[in-house]
Amino acid sequence: MYRIGIDVGGTNTDAIILDENHHLIHAVKSPTSLDIKTGIETSLRNLLLEANIDKNLITHAMLGTTQCTNAIVERKKLAQVGVIRLGYPATASVLPYTSWPEDMVQKLSGKYALVHGGYEYDGQVLGEVDEAEITALLEEWRGSIESIAVIGVFSSIKNDQEFRVRDLIHEVYGVEFPVSCSSLIGSVGLIERENATILNAALCKVIETTTQGFVQALEEEGITDTAVFLCQNDGTLMSIDYAKQFPILTIACGPTNSIRGASYLAKIKNTMVLDVGGTTSDIGVLQDGFPRESSVAVEVGDIRTNFRMPDIISVGLGGGSIVRSDNGKITVGPDSVGYKIGQEALVFGGNTLTTTDIAVRLGLADVGDKSLVAHLDEGFAKSVEAEISSIIEQAIDKMKTSSGDVELVLVGGGSVVIPDTIRGVSHMIKPENGGVANAIGACIAQISGQYEQIYIYSTEPREDSLKDAREKAVKQAVLAGADPATVELVDVEETPLAYHPGNATRLRVKVVGNMK
Repeated sequence: MYRIGIDVGGTNTDAIILDENHHLIHAVKSPTSLDIKTGIETSLRNLLLEANIDKNLITHAMLGTTQCTNAIVERKKLAQVGVIRLGYPATASVLPYTSWPEDMVQKLSGKYALVHGGYEYDGQVLGEVDEAEITALLEEWRGSIESIAVIGVFSSIKNDQEFRVRDLIHEVYGVEFPVSCSSLIGSVGLIERENATILNAALCKVIETTTQGFVQALEEEGITDTAVFLCQNDGTLMSIDYAKQFPILTIACGPTNSIRGASYLAKIKNTMVLDVGGTTSDIGVLQDGFPRESSVAVEVGDIRTNFRMPDIISVGLGGGSIVRSDNGKITVGPDSVGYKIGQEALVFGGNTLTTTDIAVRLGLADVGDKSLVAHLDEGFAKSVEAEISSIIEQAIDKMKTSSGDVELVLVGGGSVVIPDTIRGVSHMIKPENGGVANAIGACIAQISGQYEQIYIYSTEPREDSLKDAREKAVKQAVLAGADPATVELVDVEETPLAYHPGNATRLRVKVVGNMK
């Protein structure tokens, strides 16, 4: 039995095959294409051709993709969204789309409505849902929107109103119409949670195209009877149906794939990971085998959100980063030749000086034709190496939680440009097959489920609250494709809310399980 893992990076699309014991059978790299899809098809075709395995024995296929991230950043392929906020008139002073880039608002139609509903911070009713009001709004919007985001005030305490509005939308528009409920996506904080929900709703067309394209690419290669999964940004997987409900969870899945892959290859569960690609380097932290999550609001495409995101720092340094010298001042990146490195870097006969050329000149890498960089002054190359070290050192310092030196696992196809010695690093591990750690991380990942809600312990005891949250997290994991018999608890986070008199606590529970 075999598994296929594909990870789409900014420069390369990596594809691997693992056997049932998670041993690497074969791996390939292909340049990432402008349309993404072509690069995936090329990598898959080359992988199967070179591995020469029985396609009928492929049981699972996993994809880590940047499609949703690209859609938000580039403002392309996004759906027309209608925003329904349950909280009129209490929330009228701060309207939806506040502080959004104007071009993004126009792309999403800018339609929103403040309607009656919502809860107080202690769970008491702020306003009842007016079903006639919702139905009239839907008739007004009919034909002009492609997806709806529903946001209730303090739905993180009680979300039944959001679900009732979702049911009304399905009654009017049909059960297949995409609806995103904020209580299932974001955390505490109305505006940031609303923003994340709107973005999730906007990605419905992108994720549909992505999943269909991946399934079609598999079918064209004769792979038809296999379970297909997409990568989430916590280092786990989700089924296609689950991904269509929560496409925003694919954002930043690339770095977390690499972190999980690094953990597997190095056989370490707690360490710092540096993943060097062709354009950027991502630094993250492993905690008990999973990427550390960010504890602060994160901006996605210049929009402030509070949905689950990994704690990652990205810097503009990779194997294709362009090196310049201006009056003795050396700069490295952040621009890169990207997927064109095979044509533009000096060692491949091009005319652009890159970090890979420097690595070859200093004997750190054995690629291309080293005679083409023999003319580079060794002192200059050493100065570029020092600048690379400085960039990485500063990024590592930002990720530390103490002043001591850290252990670092180095992975990624561009890792050859990183010097062997970095200040602040006590020990550097370079695992075998680290160049495809991202695809390996996608292939060996489990299925996760997470649930977050504010519980009032004075009315619902802590043990009962934990049980309820765990059951709902397990339900999410099963919906995402996990085998119920294998699901286990991996993390519980409790944050008391000081402003609430009833011992209210934000409770977040995470579980993981194996694929069915």
